[in-house]
Amino acid sequence: MRQLIFALLLSATTTSAAAQSAKPLEVTEASVTQLQQAMAEGRATSASITRAYLARIAAYDQSGPRLNAIIRLNPRALAEAAALDAERKAGKVRGPMHGIPFILKDNYDTGDMPTTAGSLALANSQPARDGFITKQIRDAGGVLIAKSNMHELAAGITSISSLGGQTRNPYDPARCPGGSSGGTGAAIAASFAAVGWGSDTCGSIRIPSAFGALVGLRPTVGVASRTGIIPLSHTQDTGGPLARTVTDLAIALDVTVGYDPADPVTVLVKDKRPRFMDALTPGAFKGARIGVFAPYFRDTDAEIADSVRAAIATMKSLGATVMDVPMPEFDTLMVNTGVTNQETKHDLAAYFATIPNAPVKSLREILARGQFDKELEVRFRSFDTVPDLENAAHTLTLSRQAALRARVERMLDSLQLDAIAYPTVRQPPVFPGQIQAGSTCQLGAQSGLPSIAFPAGFTADGLPVSVELLGKAMTDVKLVSFAYAFEQYGSRRRAPTTTPALVAGRAPAARVVARTLTSGTANVAAQITIDAVRNELRWTVSNVGAPTAVSAVVLRRVGGGTITGVAASTTGSAPPVSKITVPDDAVRVVARLMGPDVRTASGSLPLSARDRDAFGKGQLSVALYTASGKAVEATLR
Repeated sequence: MRQLIFALLLSATTTSAAAQSAKPLEVTEASVTQLQQAMAEGRATSASITRAYLARIAAYDQSGPRLNAIIRLNPRALAEAAALDAERKAGKVRGPMHGIPFILKDNYDTGDMPTTAGSLALANSQPARDGFITKQIRDAGGVLIAKSNMHELAAGITSISSLGGQTRNPYDPARCPGGSSGGTGAAIAASFAAVGWGSDTCGSIRIPSAFGALVGLRPTVGVASRTGIIPLSHTQDTGGPLARTVTDLAIALDVTVGYDPADPVTVLVKDKRPRFMDALTPGAFKGARIGVFAPYFRDTDAEIADSVRAAIATMKSLGATVMDVPMPEFDTLMVNTGVTNQETKHDLAAYFATIPNAPVKSLREILARGQFDKELEVRFRSFDTVPDLENAAHTLTLSRQAALRARVERMLDSLQLDAIAYPTVRQPPVFPGQIQAGSTCQLGAQSGLPSIAFPAGFTADGLPVSVELLGKAMTDVKLVSFAYAFEQYGSRRRAPTTTPALVAGRAPAARVVARTLTSGTANVAAQITIDAVRNELRWTVSNVGAPTAVSAVVLRRVGGGTITGVAASTTGSAPPVSKITVPDDAVRVVARLMGPDVRTASGSLPLSARDRDAFGKGQLSVALYTASGKAVEATLR
């Protein structure tokens, strides 16, 4: 069905003659403002841009790296884009989102498409109308291109669901993209749309932003409406955008924040709606005071800690005063401050009651039908055991949240801090089936205070690292301005190599390099395939000489730098993690391709960031080692 929709959408002829005659606009990594300018100048139309994103989804979501970020395409996307092109031609431009394709996490209600939260039980659950934020984006001229996968019912941070399956990280498709808005995060990181929306109950915007080198804001609770978003916790839920640039984030926020009479908490912004674009200034850090929040640097991966501390040093160089914040009572303050487990069952039932002919009425029905992914079983069954909300435990937890919020705000006031800084996630993204450790999401989620995640750099393995800033209630605009100032100094984002620009509408072909190595009676033919899209190195090696003359054929890499790893222990205790400086001309074996007494060998391995970089620099080679101890080597280019 999805392939049929792809074919129908991509074959539609809705572009103008001017756009058809021009070179197609490259949408990979394009910003909202760049797309808007291209449409204003007649170099592109909303329809041609939408078609370009659909081509990228076709190339990379179920093909190539198989990111599996999308649950459903909008079959009317090109028709909606064409209608907005007609408006533009008639002289009506609604604003900076006019004609811009966007993606929604599939827990946002859409009146013309099912809303599933990744649940098989809700595969055909059809809301009566668009949710508040959905309507705001569409009224502003946004083109909904697709709805994205997510951790089922938003109850986790690795983005697996019974309807959508496992979403993968475009920076390393063997890993998870974060969650629960992992489908949106992977899609925007891979340029499947200009901007996307997620929801955050405890990190579900910020963690995918961290793992996708994106910018994501968890707003102060009350700044954005939750009406029409399938709930996980009415106390902690909030919605918001994920973007590749801070300017795009600000545009998306300006379109969607504001008062909603159907969501009482938004009375907070009834009389004064935040304006984000107006506050973007490269000098935001001048005179600011930033606290380095020590509790969230414990048990942190060394490379992540180094990158985040370097990012904070950059803030200092941009004019901020930086100070350490130890907060020794933090662990005690955080105990029993989460209400998600207490609220989910009841909030879901209340939501299902709003859906005409809802396929299920409760979480218990989902469990009884067995329509959930096995990874969610423990959590769903524990959700279903909680008592009615009018209970002392829930009241106590809410009081602890209020105490946490008050203490954090008093700390910020007493130290005259504008924000505290820490890693968004203290550990790298995990592989499917593993538990993601190192999240710092609880502080923002359980205090209700705003926090923004933005790129701080990359690990040596090419995995994104993110820094987070948290401030007092209603300092959302200030936090976004800080992220903008940091980005203007020099963006720390780079595009994933698995989803490059298309060539004639297709993913680039893999590079194939053939080498023959001969030494005496040893003679081997090696064919190495570098497949950046699938993030894979494949090989076939044939021993065409004397069978016993070959000891091994290996892949080798040249290069140095600072490397973190486990050093040898001399005490009998756990080996320490150490940093080693390696010379630039150092050589090591990357992989054994063929051993002794073997006629042919083939295989594959994940293509690491170091290996991709070495290949591009001509520092990757295939080497033959003979039985006599000689070595013959050929560079791969």
